[in-house]
Amino acid sequence: MRTLLILLLLACLTSVVSAQSRRVPPGGAAKPNARAPQPTPTPAKTRTEEPATEEKEIVKVDTELVTVPVRVLDRKGRFVGGLTQENFHVLEDGVEQPIQYFSNEAEPFTVALVLDMSYSTKFQISEIQSAAIAFIDQLGPRDKVMVVSFDENVHMLCEATNDRSQIYRAIRSTRIATGTSLYEAVDLVMNERLKRITGRKAIILFTDGVDTTSMRSNDLRNLSDAMELDALIYPIRYDTFQDVQSMKDRPMIVNNPPVITGPLPGKTSIPVPVSVPTVVTGNDKGTSVEEYRRAEEYLNQLALRTGGRIYLANTFGNLSGAFSRIASELREYYSLGFYPPEGGEPGRLRKIKVRVDKPEVAVKARDSYVFGRKKKGK
Repeated sequence: MRTLLILLLLACLTSVVSAQSRRVPPGGAAKPNARAPQPTPTPAKTRTEEPATEEKEIVKVDTELVTVPVRVLDRKGRFVGGLTQENFHVLEDGVEQPIQYFSNEAEPFTVALVLDMSYSTKFQISEIQSAAIAFIDQLGPRDKVMVVSFDENVHMLCEATNDRSQIYRAIRSTRIATGTSLYEAVDLVMNERLKRITGRKAIILFTDGVDTTSMRSNDLRNLSDAMELDALIYPIRYDTFQDVQSMKDRPMIVNNPPVITGPLPGKTSIPVPVSVPTVVTGNDKGTSVEEYRRAEEYLNQLALRTGGRIYLANTFGNLSGAFSRIASELREYYSLGFYPPEGGEPGRLRKIKVRVDKPEVAVKARDSYVFGRKKKGK
């Protein structure tokens, strides 16, 4: 009898252990520790990644992946489409690096539209808004746009979205004002917005390049950060030197957006919107030949260091044409990503070269980057 009881007890214990071994932990099967390869055009899994925000379209990433935008042109300057990851080779300091991320020309862009709304702009506000909206209309339906304007202050008018009505409202809300905090606007877009977004990215920067009011950033910091940026920068530069010379000693009158005032005496009991002008006396800051030369070089370097291109626009036709050509070019980029080799001094300039195994083509891509520099406090 005792033997029978012992056998029954052993059978029960064996059944319980078997059932426990078949249980699946909450959330599904355990994931392997090794990083699984990701299908293109999805980015390779980053080494550390923060949880997504409530707006699932924006992914916050702390990653070591270096992304390089690339254009491939034939001998007549026409874009060569249809290439695959196998057609590309990335070399750092002469040593080929494995490509961990690839996206083709069909993948959407996130575009930061950054508009100079300082009083020195030579365009009417309606012209700027019309050209910007026409640019949006030429983007793909999956492309996302954030809208930023700046005068003395930086205004985040619209976070990255593909909702065209929201983008149009943001553009139409821009207003001309005094001051020019260009460097702070570029710093905000590069370091607080685009770095947390994955995929193909570009900054479209409409400005004369002259900064007069930035306190928390400067041109050298912008240019240094651009070496780490995985986005293209397309400045659209207009020259305001002669206009600024003619008005620097005159008071400026800025028409602010309408405000609601009381009824006109003896006319109506309905409040009337009135635009209240602000008079600002001119000064010499941002008016010298040297400052304009520095501004031109600053914009040229932003484009050069990121693989973008600078456009000049001194008429409304030039402005619309520049926006149109940029929209077309954004559809002609591949993106390649690789992890930098281990070792090396942080902050060192690293030389890279992109090659394509197709005959008689020209490859347009940045030729260097800076990785691993510790940021200084601002």
